[in-house]
Amino acid sequence: MSAPLRFLLLPALIGLLVGGLATWWMKAQGNNSGYAQAVARAAPSVVNIYSSKSVQPPICNLPRYQEWCERFRDRARQESSLGSGVVVHADGYVLTNDHVISEADEILVAFNNGQATSASVIGRDPETDLAVIKVEARNLPPIAIASSQDVAVGDIALAIGNPFGIGQTVSQGIISAKSRAGVSASPYDDFIQTDAAINPGNSGGALIDEHGALIGINTMIFSRSGGSQGIGFAIPSDLALSVLTQIVENGRVRRGWLGVEVTNAATDTEQMGLPIARVLPNGPAAGAGLLARDVIIAIDGIPVRDTAGFSRIVADYGPNESLTLAVERGGQIYEVEVTTGERPPTG
Repeated sequence: MSAPLRFLLLPALIGLLVGGLATWWMKAQGNNSGYAQAVARAAPSVVNIYSSKSVQPPICNLPRYQEWCERFRDRARQESSLGSGVVVHADGYVLTNDHVISEADEILVAFNNGQATSASVIGRDPETDLAVIKVEARNLPPIAIASSQDVAVGDIALAIGNPFGIGQTVSQGIISAKSRAGVSASPYDDFIQTDAAINPGNSGGALIDEHGALIGINTMIFSRSGGSQGIGFAIPSDLALSVLTQIVENGRVRRGWLGVEVTNAATDTEQMGLPIARVLPNGPAAGAGLLARDVIIAIDGIPVRDTAGFSRIVADYGPNESLTLAVERGGQIYEVEVTTGERPPTG
């Protein structure tokens, strides 16, 4: 073989060999199937939820008409809603949004294999818009759960749910942002933001990563039209798992409480921490000697920078737990020991 020919053929042969190996490796890894494997792992664990409740006319709120309304209660208008849920335990526990099942008289859960069954409410947590329901079934396929702490902006995200009641649907996007706060009335906002399409009916469904593991519970969107416009929010899996555990164990979520109202520091100052606007009488903070205008700088060494972060840190402590506050008063910083109370329930 002449030198020029050998010079041309050798690189071509090497290229073919490398290309063949690359093609084999990609097929072995399943990369030619897109995210089908991730969906196949997660989809059996995502359910459709249909709920209904009796709705009385507003006149029934007036005392003089309540007896009449009770007499004709069976003729009350039935209002139905739809949403999604995620099987988190083989014994039938399903995690969903509180607003999907709130005040429901009947709850029907439909699986992606066509089977359906009724469900009962185990517990609700309106402050995080999470609820746990249970179906009387065994050997259900629980979803794999990943830590939302490991999610990074730019990661692939897939939303699975029941938009508009048309049936289980998958949409693709990325993680657009993390730790979004102030987008709802909850003091515990800590949302994952995604541009994966989320529409009415997706609420309570799964936001999964490229491996099919749960990273969030889809819960709300920002929209001018009522449909997806690329700004959706999911409750992080770490928070959802914490709420799930407490509801299953206690029937409700028990959160730490200090009995203070704090405000964000003025933006035109260099003041650190959160000023106390009000100390509630007979609360843990009052018992520890805290006063209005004290400034809380840190909790157990964790700096507090805004009211949302403060609420989340305190809530992570259970009732009757001891914590140390770094407090500024009159230009001096003190350490104050406080034993938490239990936050009064809402909703």
